Amino acid sequence: MAIVDLVMPKMGESIMEATILKWHKQPGETVKMDETVLEIATDKVDSEVPSTAAGVVEELLYNVNDVVPIGSVIARIRTGATASQDAQPSSAPPSQSQAPAHQPQSEPAYAQVQEVSSTIAGQSNGQKPSMNGNRFYSPLVLNIAANEGVSMSELEKIPGTGNEGRVTKKDILQYVAGRKHGVQPAQQQYQQPAQEISIVGRQQEQRPAQQAPERQSPPQQQPAVYSGNVEIIEMDRMRKLIAKHMVESKHTSPHVTSFAEADVTNMVLWRDRIKKEFEKREGEKITFTPLFVEAIVKCIKKYPWLNSSIDGEKLIVKKDINIGMATALPSGNLIVPVIRNADQLNLVGLTKQVNGLASAARNNKLKPDDTSGGTFTLTNVGSFGSIMGTPIINQPQVAILAVGAIKKRPVVIETEQGDSIAIRHMMYLSMSYDHRIIDGALGATFLTAVAKELENFDGSREI
Repeated sequence: MAIVDLVMPKMGESIMEATILKWHKQPGETVKMDETVLEIATDKVDSEVPSTAAGVVEELLYNVNDVVPIGSVIARIRTGATASQDAQPSSAPPSQSQAPAHQPQSEPAYAQVQEVSSTIAGQSNGQKPSMNGNRFYSPLVLNIAANEGVSMSELEKIPGTGNEGRVTKKDILQYVAGRKHGVQPAQQQYQQPAQEISIVGRQQEQRPAQQAPERQSPPQQQPAVYSGNVEIIEMDRMRKLIAKHMVESKHTSPHVTSFAEADVTNMVLWRDRIKKEFEKREGEKITFTPLFVEAIVKCIKKYPWLNSSIDGEKLIVKKDINIGMATALPSGNLIVPVIRNADQLNLVGLTKQVNGLASAARNNKLKPDDTSGGTFTLTNVGSFGSIMGTPIINQPQVAILAVGAIKKRPVVIETEQGDSIAIRHMMYLSMSYDHRIIDGALGATFLTAVAKELENFDGSREI
């Protein structure tokens, strides 16, 4: 028999921690390979974590509602054992006042000082947990603090209920709610260390802390006054993050948007002709999205720079073509599930992937891997009736393509016999791209190539 560690899975490029919602297994219970052990939540998606081994749950290292860093051991499973054996499992997860055994006791002093010396806003944009003296602040807590205007001095006064007195997500949200109603936080339970650390570069020295002047409470911010008949709605957590990511994308990438028009009559007539047979044969409804993805993939192979990211002064060209498709959630928020290795799927495979991810998004069943690793994004603004849009790049990608509503319009048809006017199915395409690396010529060329792929769709192709 052996002990297997179950770790918090990687949730995506920008997610560094997750909250435990529910344990499906308790110590002493049998678990099968790939059976759900717990449910977790991040700022983007709720998901289930399956077991990586078959055996008996030996120990749970965290409680429900604990915020756990990615890669941390959250449970241990004894393989080769059964529930009837006389193994002595741990009776319960550790209490909130007791840190898990695997948690490091401290970080290097220079790392602590670097975190302390940065502002909350800067800390919230980073990926490392913050240490103020010996007090732990997770990226989630710092992010909430930055969004809510909570200063470091205020953060230090919030009594923490987490491990070793750390401030949890619940603590800071309660503090923010209380502050809005004029409620003062309870007396600070955490004491600053007797010594402070000064540092120049990475050379460090310790010296006794000087007598600090008595810290004054920050002035209470006056509530905003809104005139007229208004309704005030607090943003939910996901909406705040979306807003933050959109602003950061604009600050990161100089956006340029190009536009093109495509005659998609052949594609529309083909879909109308085969959709009933397709659904009967494959058990899936075919939408326009897999057809758009198919055209994008063909053009990315011709112009691979559109499938890249920027790292400082380096261009990272991705060989895997993973197409993100922006999807609206029932709450009105937006999420971008990813079709992995889209270039290796035929039209049936693309259709199944598109429908499966869209259904999972609507029912909050997306898995962590479903929203990570995208290299290019497609957004269908036409599904809401818009004829075109100027989308914002999904960082760290360098381009995003929007397709508008398909409308019948009279257009001029050029033939060898002369020009004529006909009713055609027309669609606008718009693509925003990072002008640091994608120039107007390349951006417009790629967009035109996608439009031509759609226009030259083979109306006689077989499904």
